[in-house]
Amino acid sequence: MFFKSRPKLHSRAALLLSALVCASTSSVFAAEEVNVYSYRKPELIQPMFDEFTADTGIVVNVVFANKGMLEKLKSEGINSPADLVLTVDIGRLSDIKNAGLTQTVESEVIESNVPANLQDADNQWFGITSRARIIVVSKDRIEDGAVTSYEDLADPKFKGLVCTRSGKHAYMVALTASMITHKGVEGAEQWLSGLKDNLARSPEGNDRAQVKAVKEGVCDIALINHYYMYQMISDPEQKPWADAVNVVFPNQQDRGTHMNVSGMAMAKYAPNRDNAILLMEFLSGDKAQGMYAELNGEYTVKPGIPLADKVVSWGEFKQDTVDLTAIAANRAKASKMADRVAYDN
Repeated sequence: MFFKSRPKLHSRAALLLSALVCASTSSVFAAEEVNVYSYRKPELIQPMFDEFTADTGIVVNVVFANKGMLEKLKSEGINSPADLVLTVDIGRLSDIKNAGLTQTVESEVIESNVPANLQDADNQWFGITSRARIIVVSKDRIEDGAVTSYEDLADPKFKGLVCTRSGKHAYMVALTASMITHKGVEGAEQWLSGLKDNLARSPEGNDRAQVKAVKEGVCDIALINHYYMYQMISDPEQKPWADAVNVVFPNQQDRGTHMNVSGMAMAKYAPNRDNAILLMEFLSGDKAQGMYAELNGEYTVKPGIPLADKVVSWGEFKQDTVDLTAIAANRAKASKMADRVAYDN
C-alpha cells in the first residue's frame, strides 16, 4: 500500500450510502482526498498538507521518495493513483513534463500567485518556493567585497580555495545552465573550467558539507542554497559552521542571483483532478506561502509574504529573473559540460 488507509464506515447509513453510489465510487472518493507523490522531505511539506485538510476536509495521501519518482510514474501509467507531483529543482520538473507525465492546469488563482518566470509556459508545472544559489565565504579569511559574483569563483586568485558539491548534481547543473543562458556555451565552459581549477578538493558532500569545510579550513569559499544556512542556524551541531561564514548574494551589479524552485505538477492521469487543483491553489496562496517562509526559511513565489526574521536579516537582493524554462532547456548541455571539463575528477 502506498497511501494512508481510509477509516472504515460502520454505520448502517454509511453502508446504505455506499451501496447506492457503488457505480460512482471514484467520484465520492474524489470529493475527500488527493494523492501526492513528493520528492520533498516529509517535515518540509506535511504541515502545509495538515492545514489544507483542516481548511477543506480533503485528506492528503502522500508518497515520499528520494529518487525513482519518474520511473514509478512511468511504470504505473494510466493506473497511477498520483494526482500531484511535488519536487525540487527545475530539472526534475522539466524531466517529468518532458516524459509526458503531466497535464495542463488552468487556474486564475495560481496564475496570480506565481510569477510568469517561475512557471511553465504550457502551465504544466508551477514554482511553489524559490531558493537562491548563494556564495558563502569565511569570515576570517576572505575580506568583505572580495567575492561578489559567480564569475569571481573562476578567478585564478582564488585557486585552491573553493568547495562545491558534484558538478553533476541538479543544483550545480541548474547554475551551469543559467551561465549558458547568459554567456553562451563557450563563455559558460570557460567559467566552469576556471571554477574547477580553483577547487580545494574533488567535489563531495551536500551543501551543508561545503559550509562545514569552510569552518574546518578545507576551503574559504563555497556554493550553497540559501535555506541550508537557515536550517543550520537552528541546529546546535551545525550552528558553528553557519557562524563561520558570511552570506553573499552574487551578481548584484548585473543580472542578479540565480534562483531555482521547488514546484508542483499535475499528474497526467490524476483521478482526483479537482482536489489537486484546490491543493495547488492552496500551496501557492498566502497561508502555505507564509508557512514555507517561516518553517523552512524559503523565499516565497507569491510577492508580499513576510519572510523569516533571519532571512530578512540578510537583506533584500536582486534576483535573476531569467525564465526557468530557458535554464531547463540548457540542462543537458550543462551536464555534458561538467563531463567535458572533468569537473568531478
